[in-house]
Amino acid sequence: MVTQARASHILVKSEQEASSMMKRIADGEDFAAVAKRFSKCPSGKNGGDLGWFGKGMMVPEFEKIAFEEEVGKVVGPVKTQFGFHVIKVTGKK
Repeated sequence: MVTQARASHILVKSEQEASSMMKRIADGEDFAAVAKRFSKCPSGKNGGDLGWFGKGMMVPEFEKIAFEEEVGKVVGPVKTQFGFHVIKVTGKK
């Protein structure tokens, strides 16, 4: 059973911006480079890396993606109270 997940994300203000980030990544841009350039979250400085976290530590919409999607998958736009996210699941344990 997965008890922890690790994810990186790009946080932007609009669904349109998040869709644009998804396109950049799909077109081959590096996720971390896009996060450093565009993310509104302080984690952007670290390529969007949020580190390891357990259940109940993230908002429900974010947590659902982190724990249910496969490692390496990039998902978005995901709307939360903070804005729109592009999420990359980077680990599970």
